[in-house]
This record gives sequence, C-alpha cells and structure tokens, in this order.
Amino acid sequence: MNDSPDRASPGSASPDPRPSGTPGQHTGEPTGDDTERAAPEAPRPARDDRPRNWAADQPPAAPRGWNWGDQDDSRGRRSGRGQIPRQHPGGPRGRTAGPGPAQGWNHNGPPTAWAHPPQAAKPGVVPLRPLGIGEILDGSVSAMRAHWRTALGIALVVAVLTELVSVLTMRLWLGDSTAFEALTKNDEPSLEELNNALTDTLSTLSVTWVVGMLGTVIATAMLTVVVSRAVLGRQVTPGEAWRDARPQLPRLLGLLLLLPLLVCLVLFGCLLPGILVALAGPVGPALLLLFLGLLGGIAAAAWVWVRFCLAPPALMLEKQGLFDAMRRSAKLVTGSWWRILGIQLLTLVLITAVSFVVSLPATAVSALVSGGDTLTDPAAATTWTSLVINGIGSVLASTVALPLSAGITALLYLDQRIRREALDLELARAAGVPGFETQDTEPPAAGS
Repeated sequence: MNDSPDRASPGSASPDPRPSGTPGQHTGEPTGDDTERAAPEAPRPARDDRPRNWAADQPPAAPRGWNWGDQDDSRGRRSGRGQIPRQHPGGPRGRTAGPGPAQGWNHNGPPTAWAHPPQAAKPGVVPLRPLGIGEILDGSVSAMRAHWRTALGIALVVAVLTELVSVLTMRLWLGDSTAFEALTKNDEPSLEELNNALTDTLSTLSVTWVVGMLGTVIATAMLTVVVSRAVLGRQVTPGEAWRDARPQLPRLLGLLLLLPLLVCLVLFGCLLPGILVALAGPVGPALLLLFLGLLGGIAAAAWVWVRFCLAPPALMLEKQGLFDAMRRSAKLVTGSWWRILGIQLLTLVLITAVSFVVSLPATAVSALVSGGDTLTDPAAATTWTSLVINGIGSVLASTVALPLSAGITALLYLDQRIRREALDLELARAAGVPGFETQDTEPPAAGS
C-alpha cells in the first residue's frame, strides 16, 4: 500500500517529510508524479514477525494455553469478530478464559496454576464439612487411634468389669445347678426339670444383661465425650470424660432401656392380630396374619430404631432430657432416614465381623480345651476353664467394638447437625481455626 504524507496507518509512526531514496533508484514502491516516495524503513530487529507499519509498542502476547476460536455469527458465517475464548486446557472443567487475563494468572510473568477452592478445616479427626460414609468410619478409627489410651482404656475397664460379673454369675449360678445335670442324664426330662433349667438360664441371662447394659451406658457416655473432643483436636483424660459424662448417666440409662422396649412393643403390636387369631382356633389365617405381622413389625421396628438412634449423642452432647433427646433425634433424622439406616446397618455388620474375628481364637482354644463338648453338654460350658477363656475373647471383642460403635454414632450425629445447622462453623470457632471469629460465640454442643 502507499504511504501518503497526510495519512498514516493506525498505530504507525508519522511519515518522514523528507524525500526518500535517489531518483531512479528502485525502492520497491510505485513511482508517479502525484505520489512521494516512502521513507526507507528503519532497520528491523532480527526475527521480527510483525506486519509492516505496526507500532513498536504492542500489547504482550496472550499467555500460553489461550486458544481463541471463531464463532458463527447470527448469519451463519465464520467471522473473526465476536470471538469467544476456548476453555483453558489446564483449568478446571466448566471455566473459560475471559477477554483479559483470567483470575489466577500472573499478570507480570508466566501463567500460574488455577486457584483451588479452599479446603475444609480439619482441626481433629474429621474435616469440618458434611461427611461421607467412608469419612465417618475412618473418623471413628482415627479417634480411637489418636486417643487410644483414653478410648481403649475406658472400653477395657468396662469390658473387664462386666465380663467378670458375667463369668462369676454363670459359674456360681449355673455351675452348681442340678437342672442341667438332670437334662443330660435323662433322655426324657420331666416338665419340672425343663422349667427349672429354663428358670436358671433366664435368671443368669437377666443378671448378665443388666450388668452389660450398665457397662454399655458408661462406655457410650464417656466415649461420646472422647469423640467430640477428638473432632476439635483436643486431648481428654479418662477422669475428664467421666466428670463430663457422669451427670447424664441416669438419663442415658433410661434412654437405652426405653428404646429397646419401644422397639419390642412396636413388633409385638404388629404380631398381636395373628396371635389372637391363633388363640381363637383357625390355623391358616393365623399363620398368614403372623407372617404379615412379622414383616410389618420388622419394618416398623426398623423405622423406630433409626428415628431415635441419634438420641444418645444428642442427650450427652446437648445436655438434654430423655424425651427432648428423642425429639432432637427425630428432627435430625427427618429427610435422611434411608441414609442413616444404611450407615447403621453397615456399622452393625462391621462391629459383628470385628467382634467375631477378635473372639474367634479364644473360642477355638476353649473348644480344644473342653474337647468340643460345649455345644452338646451345657455343663461343660460352665467350667472355670471354658468361662475364663471365652471371657478373655469377649473382653477383647468389646474393647474394640465399643469405641467403634460409639464413635460412628457420635460422628453421624455431628454430620447431621453440620448438614442441617452449619455446626461446622461453630466447631471451627471452638477449635480456634484461623479466620473464624471467637468473640461472643458460645461453645458448640458437640463439646468444647
């Protein structure tokens, strides 16, 4: 193109008014009377790929990785106008580079990585955000590992005391009982002998169940306190856990007695029509009603169990009464019943498997010592050797199972409160996480 003295290309330098070149010299430009020869171009730097007549001061090149693609205009033609940027290959999915440097790029240097979203605070064993099933299970194990002296110590003491009472009761009550001897000697025992054996067995199981329930109450209360402190990253001694849990023990005992009773009443209410029909005489309708009642009773009992399964940690950590804790659990479970049912069933399977694996060696040793007669001879199962060996296996199983069960239930309760009530913010403030205000904030119910 011709460079006229009175017109310059956009961004180009002003033309030199002096004549350029020698008349007759070939300059690569058209000649004529109505045009002036263009000024000779200034020496260009090596490997300069800029078009002619571009200003030396150009905007910096786009960062590496920016790809600009054409966009079809409204008339369906490929146009260089209205272009949109393509997605940056190294950026997160769904983000595109804007018309300028994107957020996260270094404006004065080479491009840097995209900024990642901030991670949830984790002052203790779990991150302070809604938890997945794996994180709840892992958090329970992590709490037991991080505070193993306190958690395993509490579980061990409770398990030893309850198992000691159970062994003594079975040995002193059933070991000297003549009812089992009569059963083993007589091929056709009388009704009185069967009644005596059943009475002795039920009495022993009742004492064992009461002692085991008391031990479960104490262990659940103290271990719930331990897990709540582990979430905040704080240490707790057995004495501190006992002082914190002791005022709530009577209420927790009443709750753990009421919940199984409520489940049994629901199951019995569903079976009652079949029982009444069976007493009236017709066998066919009675069996059908009993079968349907059993299915309905299992479903109703599961609904009640899941609905109030978060009442123990609510009672312990919020310092509420028995019925208030049950209402609190029902509120937290609403809308998440199936999820909590799945977690509780998985917990039940896990605890059963762990207890079986831990107690299996003791059961095998007991069977070898007694000659394998514990299943066929009830008296062989009540000897001191068999009771002590089986008791050791039960103690080991309870020492591992109690912290896992209490930890999973407590973390499930905290997870529901985080999802519904943003408890993670209160926990972060109580844990002293940087960036959270600590003034004028009451400690959260999850433990401070």
